[in-house]
Amino acid sequence: MTYTSTQVSRRPAPALRTADVAGIAWPVYKLEALALGFIVFTATLVVAGSLHAAVLTGAAVAVLTWWTLRLTELGSTGPASARQAARAE
Repeated sequence: MTYTSTQVSRRPAPALRTADVAGIAWPVYKLEALALGFIVFTATLVVAGSLHAAVLTGAAVAVLTWWTLRLTELGSTGPASARQAARAE
C-alpha cells in the first residue's frame, strides 16, 4: 500500500557552511578534510619516502577528518540546535 502525506515537516534542514567550487556548493568540512589529507600525504611522503605509506596515511586522515567534521557540523545544526534557536526567539 502506498501512502502520501501532504503534511510539511516542521524540522528545519541543517544549514551547512558551503564554498563555491566550479559552480557547485561544497560543504566546507569536505574541503578542510581534503586539504588536511593532502598535507599529511605530502609530509609523510617527504619524511618516510614511501608512496605506499603516504597514500594510506593521507587517506586515513582525510576520511577520519571528513566524518568527524561532518558529524560535528550536523550536530551543531541538528534538531537540538533548532530547538535552542526557537527558544531564543
